[in-house]
Amino acid sequence: MNDNSNGRGGIGSVESEYIRRHHKHGDLADHQCSSALVKHIKAPVHLVWSLVRRFDQPQKYKPFISRCVVLGNLEIGSLREVDVRSGLPATTSTERLELLDDDEHIFSIRIVGGDHRLKNYSSVISLHPEIIDGRPGTLVIESFVVDVPDGNTKDETCYFVEALIKCNLKSLADVSESHAVQDRTEPIECM
Repeated sequence: MNDNSNGRGGIGSVESEYIRRHHKHGDLADHQCSSALVKHIKAPVHLVWSLVRRFDQPQKYKPFISRCVVLGNLEIGSLREVDVRSGLPATTSTERLELLDDDEHIFSIRIVGGDHRLKNYSSVISLHPEIIDGRPGTLVIESFVVDVPDGNTKDETCYFVEALIKCNLKSLADVSESHAVQDRTEPIECM
């Protein structure tokens, strides 16, 4: 798994341990690529989690999604039909909820259909509390594995998916930090 950083500095030992513990995608096949990205968000975990866990409303922070409809009950195994905004090489995506752990703050989906080139795509997002500038913050780690489409290289595929995830993580930070400013928490005193 490639380790990429999207935040302050590179992936350190704490992040690597979280990835090892929570971001299991199985053995990587020769025709697949995988990566993990990190984002530090200046908002408490509960606030960031309230956005990430919404399998039924990913458009709350994912700018490339225009519409989402959940098929059936909202539970592990549920499917959602997502409409993708124009400008991307896709129009729809069908995604299955693989994991929603409110205690550990871990969320996982798998793409099972749609009009796009991301075959056998799965991702895991985990949230971890941290202190940023003396205030509650959140370390967000998102990892993925996907098949490399015919005519593309592993590097091209990873670069494309990482660019989408970086955009989503930046938007998640913007929305979360905006909400956090409205609900400002007091600095935590370090002893």
